[in-house]
Amino acid sequence: MFATVRVGARVVIFSVAVVATLLGAGGAWGQAYPNRPIRLFVGFPPGGGSDALARLIGGALPDKLGQQVLVDNRPGANTILATEYVKSQPADGYTLLFVSASFSINPSLYKLSYDIEKDFSPVTVVAIVPLLLITHPSLPVRTVKDIIALAKAQPGKLDYASFGIGSAAHLAGEMMLSMTGTRMVHVPYKGSAPAVADVIGGRVTMMMPGIGSAINLARGNKVRAIAVTTAKRATGAPEIPTIAESGIPGFDVATWESIQAPAGTPPEAIAKLNTSIREVVASTELRQKMFNLGFEPDAMKSPAETAQFIRAERMKWAALVKERNIKAE
Repeated sequence: MFATVRVGARVVIFSVAVVATLLGAGGAWGQAYPNRPIRLFVGFPPGGGSDALARLIGGALPDKLGQQVLVDNRPGANTILATEYVKSQPADGYTLLFVSASFSINPSLYKLSYDIEKDFSPVTVVAIVPLLLITHPSLPVRTVKDIIALAKAQPGKLDYASFGIGSAAHLAGEMMLSMTGTRMVHVPYKGSAPAVADVIGGRVTMMMPGIGSAINLARGNKVRAIAVTTAKRATGAPEIPTIAESGIPGFDVATWESIQAPAGTPPEAIAKLNTSIREVVASTELRQKMFNLGFEPDAMKSPAETAQFIRAERMKWAALVKERNIKAE
């Protein structure tokens, strides 16, 4: 079917079907973001801290975005599998990555098929996660200075657990050894739970798990809480000193949770996500839930500030990995 339009002395004939198609396409492109559900991929199995926080944030965002946020777990290879998958998806704002500090550690340990700065557009940092230095209650130490003294008196005889080579707990331990000139043996485990279990059983000297997984054990006298790894005391456990104030000035190590999008995602989509996440994390109710899980809410960074943070973390870990000659399995 055709339509005839007179323009001055000329007659122009349009296909009605073509016009309708063009108008329909314009309408589709003109719809505000988001206009369909968003998928948020987590590089860890269900039930862990990262998964719990992703579901907490994902459950609150629909009120701001007007669309569902579907959390999808894709564990494996220290979050590399989830990261590779999200990188391969369209940069349209509908496939996002919820990732931890491993995002900035992995480039120093593995040959990756992606570049964390070139292949991703940062949305924001959601939370900082303090680690908690713990020992068995029977160990004759109560402070960081005590641990340093014991390690120097028995060089290479003490050990520390982590939830895997290249994990935040591993690198936090290596940072402590580097800054104090002490030697301990690293004992990597496949996950935090078995590592903590061996600290409880007195089979390993110490560990630095996420505070959320250890604070109740400390309060139940299953382990002894010595100090937190961040520069500031943890909001949920203000009675526990920091490592920096307890004998290692300048010590500041944490894991964190960040949301990333494939590079090239429209800036308006990134801005919408950033604003929405800031708003939900600012709510009193959600912040309290985050504290209860051991997270320090930190969604005030802009996308540009998040990019700077990720770059600084990557450089920090790269320097430590090189200095300590850390190799992936």
